[in-house]
Amino acid sequence: MVSRQPVDIAAAPQLVDRAALALHRRRARPDMLFLHREAAASSMERLKEVNRSFMRPAIVGPFPEVWGELSAARHVPDADILDLSPASHDVVLHGLCLHWANDPVGQLVQARRALVPDGLLIATLFGGRTLNELGRVLTEAEAQVSGGLSPRILPMGDIRDLGGLLARAGLALPVADVTTQQVSYSDAFHLMRDLRLMGETNALTDRLRRPSSRHLFARAAELYQARYGDTDGRISATFEIITLTGWAPAASQQKPLRPGTARVHLSDALKNPSGDSD
Repeated sequence: MVSRQPVDIAAAPQLVDRAALALHRRRARPDMLFLHREAAASSMERLKEVNRSFMRPAIVGPFPEVWGELSAARHVPDADILDLSPASHDVVLHGLCLHWANDPVGQLVQARRALVPDGLLIATLFGGRTLNELGRVLTEAEAQVSGGLSPRILPMGDIRDLGGLLARAGLALPVADVTTQQVSYSDAFHLMRDLRLMGETNALTDRLRRPSSRHLFARAAELYQARYGDTDGRISATFEIITLTGWAPAASQQKPLRPGTARVHLSDALKNPSGDSD
């Protein structure tokens, strides 16, 4: 058996109640995993763009069924400790679940350890603009109805902060990019129902443990319609998907130039943007 290097999970704050998250995911409906399927399709498209054959793929995520043609890959759940052996895969795909990690850097470190030198990591997760509309109206409605606030929307990172996680995890040639989708719903209740069917409802450790009043959600729906409704009476919700790409370090990799070693001055390039000599 190959030993795995320990990861200090206890040192990371336990923002997410993993037992509650697992329960919510078991209730997810396969036909409602459209965002997971889109993230998986995007990750596979990126693989095709790399001029290389990957023979030992691993996929980290809660829903193996969304990966289609990569069903033969090694699938592991996104547990705090990933069931991956060191230097055992040439690509690791972390599928739309890193936002639920109590220790995102730890997850990326474990993925990097599982890669052979010059192996590729592609990780997708929801970014900070996701469900910003719902978060705002729930906050305002709860303040109006109960006079207080409780954690209801998972805090998610900004692309600038998330891109920095790759370097912290020891990955080379890091890249972060984002796509944003606006999804239309008949009302806020329709949106919240679909979030339940996606397995993406509140699993925060500090969430309110007693049922909230129906009046709170009714008020939130009113605010949502007033602030974000369209001329047809529907509302839209933002889903921001961030993709992080990095490579396990290898001696053969292209290295970025050190600051100050560029052979062309920026001022010269701006004067002659075509790059042609006079």
